[in-house]
Amino acid sequence: MNKKKKVRHSGKLKSYMQWPAVVAVLLVMLDILVFAIDVKAGFLVFCFTAVYWVLMSVLMLRYRPFVLREMIAFASQYSQIQKGMLKNFSIPYAVLDTDGRVLWMNDAFCDVTGKDSRYRKNISNLFPEIDASALPCKKEETDVQIFYNENDYQAHLQKLSMGDLNEEVSIVDIPQEGNYLIALYLFDNTELNYYIRQNQEQKMVAGLIYLDNYDEVLESVEEVRRSLLLALIDRKISKYVANLDGITKKLEKDKYFVVLKYKSLEELEANRFSLLEEVKTVNIGNEMKVTLSIGIGVNGSTYAQNYEFSRIAIELALGRGGDQAVVKDNDKISYYGGKSQQMEKSTRVKARVKAHALREFIGSHEDVVIMGHKITDIDSFGAAVGVWRAARILDKKAHIVLGDINGSIRQWVNLFLNDKEYPEDMFVTHEQARKIVDHDTVVVVVDTNRPSMTECSEILNQTRTIVVLDHHRQSSEVIKNAVLSYIEPYASSACEMIAEILQYFADDIRLKGKEADCIYAGIIIDTNNFMAKTGVRTFEAAAFLRRCGADVTRVRKMFRNDMSSYKARAEAVRHAEVFEQYYAISCCPSEDLESPTVVGAQAANELLNIVGIKASFVLTEYKERIYISARAIDEVNVQIIMERLGGGGHLNIAGAQLDGVTLEEAKDKLKSTIRTMIEEGAI
Repeated sequence: MNKKKKVRHSGKLKSYMQWPAVVAVLLVMLDILVFAIDVKAGFLVFCFTAVYWVLMSVLMLRYRPFVLREMIAFASQYSQIQKGMLKNFSIPYAVLDTDGRVLWMNDAFCDVTGKDSRYRKNISNLFPEIDASALPCKKEETDVQIFYNENDYQAHLQKLSMGDLNEEVSIVDIPQEGNYLIALYLFDNTELNYYIRQNQEQKMVAGLIYLDNYDEVLESVEEVRRSLLLALIDRKISKYVANLDGITKKLEKDKYFVVLKYKSLEELEANRFSLLEEVKTVNIGNEMKVTLSIGIGVNGSTYAQNYEFSRIAIELALGRGGDQAVVKDNDKISYYGGKSQQMEKSTRVKARVKAHALREFIGSHEDVVIMGHKITDIDSFGAAVGVWRAARILDKKAHIVLGDINGSIRQWVNLFLNDKEYPEDMFVTHEQARKIVDHDTVVVVVDTNRPSMTECSEILNQTRTIVVLDHHRQSSEVIKNAVLSYIEPYASSACEMIAEILQYFADDIRLKGKEADCIYAGIIIDTNNFMAKTGVRTFEAAAFLRRCGADVTRVRKMFRNDMSSYKARAEAVRHAEVFEQYYAISCCPSEDLESPTVVGAQAANELLNIVGIKASFVLTEYKERIYISARAIDEVNVQIIMERLGGGGHLNIAGAQLDGVTLEEAKDKLKSTIRTMIEEGAI
């Protein structure tokens, strides 16, 4: 049977009310002591104690209810004062139960929500952002950002335990039920957020605009019209920037400095830097379209740092082939454009300068270590062989770093291993390379500019002299502290670049037949038999290699596939599916294949021969990793598609590697990426 719970004295009041009883007990003890000394005196004290007991009992029994009533009246008045203060509190305040149902709200809360104080529905009906997961069940308090009636609010929810209330109210005992309530405060941050946005939108954005093909465009138009063409380009750029409330300053004949607000940058990103396409409409008879590159720096700690960000961004845009915009937002880098095919540079001045610089670095060091990218292909291998020969011309020790030798280069490697004219240490393993490399070693990286893709990335930290020779577009991941970086996206292959460098490296340079074959083979592979990304300089490099003894027939025999590889390639083509009308996607079987990634790349090239296909993608599973080979002719930039998947490459030849996914999951991820980029207008 449940006993009726009564309200009793508690805390300091209880102690205060118990003091007369304590004094009475002390008097009884005193009376006993006095009796032991003197009976008469003890009797006198006993009478006094008895009178005190009677008076104390009467007073306590009579006045206790009055005291309680006074305390309760005071508590009631105090509660009314508190309630009035909360009701008139200027900050919107409400009390919720554990499920989020509104129990009480003050006047300010009623004004904000437009509800009556008797509103008792769940708070999520008013603010959908405050759902069950936002309530402070496990935490003592939570904060939620909400938007209501065109205003921004910060909702602060705090748990109110009934146990805490009992600790504060020490006059009376309050029966506990193990419950708690939730206090909800609304802070209006509309004005604060407005000024924060205004401050962000007014931030300075620094930008650089470079004309990619200034000289080539001028040469394609009559001399009398050149000044008019330049004036139209200047007007197009200045007017475009002025419409964004920015200013333009021409630094050189083909370089501009621009200053914008951050708000204007958001507009630029929304229209994906439409200036890239608008400037191509400038035409007064010029055969070549004008293209430009844009580098934007934002959110630096100082204006000078913003300018430095823009300089890094423009270098990255140019390193990726131009005709695109790069935005460097502190550590974040975004890319826009880059859809058009790069125009080949007719001048070889850059190649000659880089060749002389390479000769200086190799000549001033005793050891040279050359490495390409992981899963070495013939372009990487041929370029490494070319650099090896350059080092040997200067009588320097040179080594090529190779990991696992795959089927695509095994025959080529054996050509050198079986020839006694070449030293045994021409090829070294990762472990041997780590022992060879020190601060006085030149490390030459070919056919890649990403440290994570190099054959042995550890040795990059063991030397102070790094040379990078590559034809792939740059990404945000670069090899740092390179003393010489020659990245030429206009080149068809790394082997083409090496063939050009060798022509300026030494007078009357001669390559041996095997070496010329390797370099020539690299060009053949990356240009798909001179059908893709081939320019005048590509044929000139091939002609140089032919003069050095490259044999076309010998190279073609080396490229023949075995029957299993040929069948796998045919199977990949047979099972290809067309996605979004223009994209061929297939999976290449890898069973019983020594180099399935090479077969996958060949299948991707084959799929481009189908009418209407703009780009092809072949997925291959190899050593618990998914490899994607992407190919295009000139209508789609497959590099930016592969970059979304963590890869990279060229506008028409690219690839990516995916870990931790199955073949089907990788295919779905690829399709999702293509679909998203189509919706964004990126491809």
